[in-house]
Amino acid sequence: MNPDTTQLLARRQQALGASYRLFYEEPFAPVRGEGVWLYDQHGTPYLDAYNNVASIGHCHPAVVQAIAEQSAQLNTHTRYLHPSIVDYAEDLLSEFPAPLNNLTMTCTGSEANDLALRIAQCVTGGTGVLVTRWAYHGVSSVLAQLSPSLATSLPTAPHVRLVDAPDAYRGNTFVHSVKSALADLQAHGIRPAALLVDGIFSSDGVFSPVNGELAQAAQLMREAGGLYIADEVQPGFGRTGAQRWGFQCDTVIPDLVTLGKPMGNGHPVAGVVGRSELFDVFGRQQRYFNTYGGNPVSCKAAQAVLNVLREENLQANAQTIGEYLRHGLRTLAARYPAIGDVRGQGLFIGVELIDSPATRAPATQITTAVVNGMRRRQVLISATGPRGNVLKIRPPLVFNREHADLLLERLDATLTDLH
Repeated sequence: MNPDTTQLLARRQQALGASYRLFYEEPFAPVRGEGVWLYDQHGTPYLDAYNNVASIGHCHPAVVQAIAEQSAQLNTHTRYLHPSIVDYAEDLLSEFPAPLNNLTMTCTGSEANDLALRIAQCVTGGTGVLVTRWAYHGVSSVLAQLSPSLATSLPTAPHVRLVDAPDAYRGNTFVHSVKSALADLQAHGIRPAALLVDGIFSSDGVFSPVNGELAQAAQLMREAGGLYIADEVQPGFGRTGAQRWGFQCDTVIPDLVTLGKPMGNGHPVAGVVGRSELFDVFGRQQRYFNTYGGNPVSCKAAQAVLNVLREENLQANAQTIGEYLRHGLRTLAARYPAIGDVRGQGLFIGVELIDSPATRAPATQITTAVVNGMRRRQVLISATGPRGNVLKIRPPLVFNREHADLLLERLDATLTDLH
């Protein structure tokens, strides 16, 4: 570690709280970003195959220009009339199925999920919530109770039930788990409010529901009196390739959809999309006001992202390059027994590492070594899943074959060293 990084790390540890975490054994300190690249203070380029926040590429000129121009003109809140939020809402809602016809804007995905839960509880009169066993849905006190991946030592809140992710590699019990959780809520006299799931199950290890499982789970929740909330903070805005939104991998339409991270390409903007009758019920009983949610600068940033997604055909690129990358990873799997499974959609890929094909025991230490070995080779990825043994590959949507080939080459070299 160079002296500047060591000094900055020491100052950070002194000034910031103990709950913060850094990636990598040797912390990475970027100073500039462009497209799929991040650069350190020496100008060394690192291939970013992890950051879905800058989904259309770091520092995209269209977003930078939109933010700068609106910042120089006006930035207020939604209690004044301004066309930017109306223009954006109309355009964004055109990307959704017809029943989803209202938008309320927030600043973060946590705020969006918090608001969606408030709406669900208001409409249903219930409090019970189903989430997956290793879910992450946000950092507020309410969302932390629904994010078991944040604090494994804390007990589950009384109104929360944990369900299995649709893990086809180790045995898929997703729908059965939802049935059991609903029965348990009923047995304890808790009325359900919502099934809240991330459609790519990113924190659970990157999974894709099959054979109508998501529709079945949503129907079970609705029959019990609750709503289906699709958390699209991770899979939304074309990342899954074949569809604009992760929930579209099935035929079911959510009651509410939450958005965040890639919505502003790094600018803090998020929101909840849903059926107007749900917003109407909520609005008759409660006010919702977010000082910064829906401000003109945020709306212009979000509009620029939506425009670039269309103009640069990035959803199709995610599908094409994602298939190419998964094919390359499966080719590596034929040579390295440590690669147990390659899965995902579009440019959201999970690679499960195991100790042995016979036991499929999670190779947590190997995964950590791979992530850090890739960082030393100037490629940034991370790990996910309850055992931390799934490589999470989630690059900006402007990733191309050249970048995929570089990632595969560096992963091959890293696995060779470990082997």
